[in-house]
Amino acid sequence: MHGDHVSIDHDGETPLWRQLADLISGQIKSGKLPRGRRVPSENTLAQEYGVARGTAKKALDSLVEAGLVRRVQGRGTFVA
Repeated sequence: MHGDHVSIDHDGETPLWRQLADLISGQIKSGKLPRGRRVPSENTLAQEYGVARGTAKKALDSLVEAGLVRRVQGRGTFVA
């Protein structure tokens, strides 16, 4: 994994999308991803964390539902 990224436990009990969502959520809550900041794209997250793009999409979808991020058509996903 890269630099300060926490890795995802591919053999763990917790679904990969949930681990990724929790990781991004933690970065938002800690201020590492401040309000208004663009969240990495599904493709970028998939590459960085070694998960399928669908897994990254599901993680971001759950964060949208939780109100932590918002999607802007054609621009990306941003911290709410």
